[in-house]
Amino acid sequence: MSRAKIQPQSMSQPTDIQTRLASGSTTSALQSKDSCSLAKDVKVGRPFKTQLRVALCSCVLGVIVVMLGAYVRLSDAGLGCPDWPGCYGQLTVPSVEQEILEANASYPQRPLEVDKAWKEMIHRYLAGFLGLFIVSLSLLAWKFRQLPGQPRLLPALLLLVVAFQGMLGMWTVTLLVKPLIVTIHLLGGLATVTLLWLLSLRLISVSMVFRSLIPHFVEKPVPTQKIKGLFAAILLGVFILVLQIFLGGWTSTNYAAIGCTEFPTCNNGVWWPEMDFSEGFVLWRGLGINYEYGVLDYPARTAIHVTHRIGALVTAVYLTLLGLRLLRSDLPVAVRRVTLLLLGLLMLQLGLGITNVLAKLPLSVAVAHNGGALLLLLTLTTLMWQLWPYVSGKTVFQQAKARSNPVGSNSGE
Repeated sequence: MSRAKIQPQSMSQPTDIQTRLASGSTTSALQSKDSCSLAKDVKVGRPFKTQLRVALCSCVLGVIVVMLGAYVRLSDAGLGCPDWPGCYGQLTVPSVEQEILEANASYPQRPLEVDKAWKEMIHRYLAGFLGLFIVSLSLLAWKFRQLPGQPRLLPALLLLVVAFQGMLGMWTVTLLVKPLIVTIHLLGGLATVTLLWLLSLRLISVSMVFRSLIPHFVEKPVPTQKIKGLFAAILLGVFILVLQIFLGGWTSTNYAAIGCTEFPTCNNGVWWPEMDFSEGFVLWRGLGINYEYGVLDYPARTAIHVTHRIGALVTAVYLTLLGLRLLRSDLPVAVRRVTLLLLGLLMLQLGLGITNVLAKLPLSVAVAHNGGALLLLLTLTTLMWQLWPYVSGKTVFQQAKARSNPVGSNSGE
């Protein structure tokens, strides 16, 4: 593919105009009319930069909430507080002797375990703060809704997702860590972080552009069937990865992570042991069942575990082939770097999964395995964002293409 059709999205190559602006030579570089237009663009860009800061902070907090949620689940603290949103009827964990006695009297079937209760409540507090960050993003999007390029759909969608996440968090407790609810709650957390990252990328695109300069320095991307094919392949990779994450969540919530204790065989050197797939994949078993520590017999848990292994093999093969295809394509350096990151994360994730089996599910490795799945999802999302301008034939303010060379220039990639 020719260089005129695809320009790199690298942030390390500012245009000549931007270099002169940074060095303070604006007056000599631009005429009076252009200077006024530039000043207007700088003023317009400030709201985007403010939103970008909030979005990036929200994204970091979202990663922490997801990882902490995995830690709470894997340390069997999901029912550390048997009620919601408080803990034994209080906003904090009961600490004095009288409060503890009252808590145990209120829930005699679940005596207070202070360490588990604090794990659960800290997770709830941080999730609440994340919700406030997302509400603030929605308010900022509404305030600046008239600005060209202002993201409006993503903040609204995030608000809906985080509200649904709150309901799932409540049902996780009230329905006694039902596997289907907990797994959907996990997927909702990953979706929240992914949408926050996508919003951050979108804001990066619009906040770093001087709009009045774009027509003079940017050639509009030309979509090609090759790029569209790569984009579709990445989208399929996201679908396969999400299915595998669902299987991972189903494995964890049914306490099937050690359904096999060997690798690559399952148990006692057997590749295909006794398994009960029909029992292992019953999604709904009614109400009133306490799923803490699992309710399935061993063959059903083994069936779930083996299915997760098969899913891991399919996912690894597909993402590896996808990465090699991207590396062989004539794409910008930035895309190739993200592709290498994808392949590196994939190898790390496979290593963590194998370690979970051989080391009998150490807590730190199991939590890191959850984080690896999230990073893989964010990496694929980044690749989609990088290719989207070439697929759509248009950009958000040309996707920060003011950093590209003038049309007809022979320099650059």
